[in-house]
Amino acid sequence: MTTLAGNDDAWPERLAAYRAQLDCRFPQIGEVFEASLLDALSVLSPAGVGAYLDTGRFLGGMGRGVEPVLAFLQEWPSIARILGEEALPAINDTLQLIWKSPNGKAISPFLQTLAAVARRLPERAQMQRYLELTLELMERTSSSIHGIHKTFASPGLPDFFAQAPTLLGSLAIGGLRNWVDYGIRNYANHPERQRAYFRLQLADSRAVFQRERQGTLLVDQQRPLDLYLRALWGDSAQLVPYATAVDPAADSPRTSPALPALPYYDATGIRLPDVLDDAHGISGVDRYRASLAHIAGHRRWSTPLFADNFSPMQRMAIESFEDSRIETLILRRYPGLRRIFLALHPRPVEGACRPATESCLRHRLTMLSRALLDPEHGYQDASLREFVARFAQTMAQGEASSEEIATLALAYVARTRRQSDQLANVHFTDTVIGYRDDNRHLWRFHELSDDEEMFEQPPTTATPEVDRLPPRHYPEWDYQSQSYRPDWVSVYESLHPSGEAATIDRLLEKHTALARRLKRLLDLLRPQDRVRIRYQEDGSELDLDIAIRSLIDFKSGATPDPRINLSHRTNGRNLAVLLLLDLSESLADKVSVGDGEQTVLELSQEAVSLLAWSIEQLGDPLAIAGFHSDTRHDVRYFHLKGYSERWGDPVKGRLAAMQAGYSTRMGAAMRHAAHYLAAQPAEKKLMLILTDGRPSDVDVQDERLLIEDARKAVGELDQQRIFSYCISLDRRADEYVSDIFGGRYAVIDRVDRLPERLPELFMALTR
Repeated sequence: MTTLAGNDDAWPERLAAYRAQLDCRFPQIGEVFEASLLDALSVLSPAGVGAYLDTGRFLGGMGRGVEPVLAFLQEWPSIARILGEEALPAINDTLQLIWKSPNGKAISPFLQTLAAVARRLPERAQMQRYLELTLELMERTSSSIHGIHKTFASPGLPDFFAQAPTLLGSLAIGGLRNWVDYGIRNYANHPERQRAYFRLQLADSRAVFQRERQGTLLVDQQRPLDLYLRALWGDSAQLVPYATAVDPAADSPRTSPALPALPYYDATGIRLPDVLDDAHGISGVDRYRASLAHIAGHRRWSTPLFADNFSPMQRMAIESFEDSRIETLILRRYPGLRRIFLALHPRPVEGACRPATESCLRHRLTMLSRALLDPEHGYQDASLREFVARFAQTMAQGEASSEEIATLALAYVARTRRQSDQLANVHFTDTVIGYRDDNRHLWRFHELSDDEEMFEQPPTTATPEVDRLPPRHYPEWDYQSQSYRPDWVSVYESLHPSGEAATIDRLLEKHTALARRLKRLLDLLRPQDRVRIRYQEDGSELDLDIAIRSLIDFKSGATPDPRINLSHRTNGRNLAVLLLLDLSESLADKVSVGDGEQTVLELSQEAVSLLAWSIEQLGDPLAIAGFHSDTRHDVRYFHLKGYSERWGDPVKGRLAAMQAGYSTRMGAAMRHAAHYLAAQPAEKKLMLILTDGRPSDVDVQDERLLIEDARKAVGELDQQRIFSYCISLDRRADEYVSDIFGGRYAVIDRVDRLPERLPELFMALTR
């Protein structure tokens, strides 16, 4: 990659040269060019940077103003991270065709939403289908007077681009094509209704959208499936979708008209269908889990063999036996998967294949595979039953190996071979095991030729664990357009590294007197389990004092008090708390404390420690998290204390290791924190945000943008019945904090008093 500015003394000259290559004189470009270029340099090769600037120059010279150039310069680096810089020529071709048509106004919305679309279609083949669909929509809805050249722009194309990220959030690319096709067929000659259709404003537009919204989308389940793969198999391979609704052969070469595209893996990751329907009583997500378990088993236990030594029929048999070996090993570790495997594995009917007219090898192998998985298979074929027993005997000696199982497969082929196995008419009914991969990983080739399908050899061991979980994407509010930018921010969460727990103990010793005073206040707030309520006409038990008094009144001729019962109620607080800490760079600033100085971070550590100790005394569930950000692509969320953890050395160690860095993208962090707080069963939920500055980030020039987004996030928390409260250490916070939190904030002007004020504010809020 190209050297970045921080390591290059000649950066000003290089920047000027890049600016000259862009050759675009809009003044707005100067405000974003350097930041966008640095982002591009971190992703693109030198040739890719040249193509990036050439495309920017083309966009600047086509007469559509500055918006297309700004959108491309800012968005292309993030798109290239997902699709690779090799995707640019196809996008350039699409831009050229739109520019040469009357639809030039659609270029800006196309570029502005392309990054969000790329996140939903992370494979270049899928993106190519999206581009083709775009051009088809443009061609079929642009009109002309004389029927030769298009003279009127497509009414619905800009609206389609604006809605594309939202649509792809619920539809696979095949479903999107069907939805677009319906709109074209019904509203091609009705401009206003066409616009309303592509804005999802018409009833039939929403109805078709719901009809096409079927199955389980991989992109929606990618995070839990990624965690499933890591937790059960220790494997962190990337999950990559391939399209199933349109021309699957384009993604998986090993397909035929009779066979669907199957999962597979290669050096770039594990390839899975982009959408799966529920089938045979198994949900789509469980079908994904079955495929992942099978592929993970291959990655752990399979050893590639040389394909040149075997005929195609022998290779088919070896693949089938190897699949059964892998599933036997999987079921030894996770026997609960047998139910899913049995439901998804076809059950071929014995005798259904006619050897006189059909090739039955595939049918026999699928029957054998079923018998090896299902002890109650019921098949009577003598050879099948013999090899079921021989397979069980081989596996009883341990894990066996790919070579050993290949020997058994060759013996099966030799024993059951028939002349009709050479026939071109292959029996396919009930032989497709869709959750298994296509076994391309199992073969190596001595001689490379055009006749063989060559695939990159994948690693046979799991890749090392990374230190954070896969990202969770959140929208961000754009106050200028009054709309959400879908999937705009990537939040990466991880367990905060640990330090020396004794550091926190020393900080708490400094505040022994304050702790004693807090203890007295805490005793007043500590919930009592049961409180008596007297003077009840109906209650759980008799109040003897009142009952005797009423009896005396009755004997004396006075009207007795009928409220002679008492009841009880629980005086529990029923409160869950999440403390969200801003860990941005400004926390490293120093303030005067007594005769010395301390950083704001050190004071925050003291205050948070006292608060955590206080909440532990009250027994309220508490989680602590920190965050900072380095552009919208990298918002980091650190777990410091979980709800299930007690206040102890592990938590103290993480607090002691806190460090300040980067920026403050507050809205995204609040949305992610709400994900955990909303799951708590408490009646009342409180989120405390401790920050020392306004929301900001290095990729945002408009200082109001993230303030408005944080305000929108507070409104979203309110809808989830989460009470948010900000504690700001910024003396100028009054200029903006009320815009975000309304009246629910406190400004601590004297930062040195933070350890005292933070626990007191908490107790005042929850009294």
